[in-house]
Amino acid sequence: MAITSANQLELLQTAEAVAREKMIDPELVVQALEESLARAAKSRYGAEMDIRVHIDRKTGRSKFTRVRTVVEDDAVENHQAELTVAQARDYLENPEVGAEIIDEVPPVEMGRIAAQSAKQVILQKVREAERDRQFEEFQDRAGTIINGVVKREEYGNVIVDVGRGEGILRRNEKIGRESYRPNDRIRCYIKDVRRETRGPQIFLSRTDPQFMAELFKMEVPEIYDGIIEIKAVARDPGSRAKIAVISYDGSIDPVGACVGMRGSRVQAVVNELQGEKIDIIPWNDDAPTFLVNALQPAEVSKVVLDEEAERIEVVVPDEQLSLAIGRRGQNVRLASQLTGLDIDILTEAEESERRQKEFAARTGLFMEALDLDEFFAQLLVSEGFTNLEEVAYVEVDELTVIDGVDEDTASELQARAREYLEAANKKALEDARKLGVVDSLVEFDGLTPQMILALAQDGVKTLEDFATCADWELAGGWTTENGERKKDEGVLEPFDVSLEEAQNLVMTARITLGWVDPAELESNDEEEVAEEEAEA
Repeated sequence: MAITSANQLELLQTAEAVAREKMIDPELVVQALEESLARAAKSRYGAEMDIRVHIDRKTGRSKFTRVRTVVEDDAVENHQAELTVAQARDYLENPEVGAEIIDEVPPVEMGRIAAQSAKQVILQKVREAERDRQFEEFQDRAGTIINGVVKREEYGNVIVDVGRGEGILRRNEKIGRESYRPNDRIRCYIKDVRRETRGPQIFLSRTDPQFMAELFKMEVPEIYDGIIEIKAVARDPGSRAKIAVISYDGSIDPVGACVGMRGSRVQAVVNELQGEKIDIIPWNDDAPTFLVNALQPAEVSKVVLDEEAERIEVVVPDEQLSLAIGRRGQNVRLASQLTGLDIDILTEAEESERRQKEFAARTGLFMEALDLDEFFAQLLVSEGFTNLEEVAYVEVDELTVIDGVDEDTASELQARAREYLEAANKKALEDARKLGVVDSLVEFDGLTPQMILALAQDGVKTLEDFATCADWELAGGWTTENGERKKDEGVLEPFDVSLEEAQNLVMTARITLGWVDPAELESNDEEEVAEEEAEA
């Protein structure tokens, strides 16, 4: 096949036809033609030569050129494609490294093998362009619902024709035990689109919580228009789900709008999800209120929130316990996913028993430490005093408000509390020193003798040891393993040291030891503030 004037224009027309058919840029096909012609020319003139081909986009005329690049004298590796500066002076007046010498060479005739090779190059380029177009198209559609047709099922995974590509619905992304036959229509959520060597991989899902959110967006015009927002979704696919919604228009009830006339809107979603029961819950910024809503249909008596630990305690009437927990813990699990909090459910009887134990323990502490009778100790606990530090260091006025306590009695109580604490602190320091604690840790500001003893029992005996501790090792924290949140006990957690306080203590220790420059910290803080202001 000779590249002559007779077939030059025909080549260009063929490239445009292929591009139209595959819906890709014609320029990519022409570039593939240029590459294939260059490859054929190299097989004729020599593989080491840098042969380039340019096809005129209007006439289809092909221009073959040989390119040689000027390099440093000691950098010549390919004598067919590179020249030294001295050699280049024969062609250029003032040659510089990086300059190119371009000579036109005669066009080549493509033999049968070269033509086959050119065809392979063009096909490969076309396939790559088609894959890129598919990836970009479906990447933009990630997070939306797509309608497709089932092509086949392989080992429980469903291959779905989604128009200009194929998606895969894995076995664990199907609802329950639903099965499909070839040519069945299917509606899925595009969960992820990845670029891989064999082409874009489109991962579909029917169990993702956002699938249900997108279905509601299709059924409820107010959600699509932004009047109602879906704030959170939790699903036990095929069984039960909870969805939290909020309305930005006071005249529109978000729950009623999602339910629809006679339940028509929610029923359309339920039918698509194979009969999955859906609880539609009004969102509330107040976490305890939102949780009470999320635990419906169970009634809640009391809620205690621990924001730092992201845990919440819920007290329910004894007869509501099974309803609050749900079958196999389903109701409380979904409520936990919806709120993002770990939920402990107690009955009123269990909560009362625990309160009584705490009351008895504090009463016993005050009786022993302050040498009080049971009635007086109970009176202190009833007034909200939980530990000896509170008794020892509160204003006298806070003690004299208790019936039967005058200023003299209050002063005596505080003196006894301080005396007990001083003795306890002295013993704690003695025990800590026996374990090997050094002065640098004892004299460090911010740690009480009781804390120092706890650190010593955990192997932290010097300021250097303390400075290498992580904040969560001191204050405690939560980690997630296999989807379950687990508690990490902190050494100083019994002393109510928060994560922020632990961070400050450790950083102060590092500055004291000279490991950290305070000036650098200040500059970093200023940069963070500037970044936050810029984002705002």
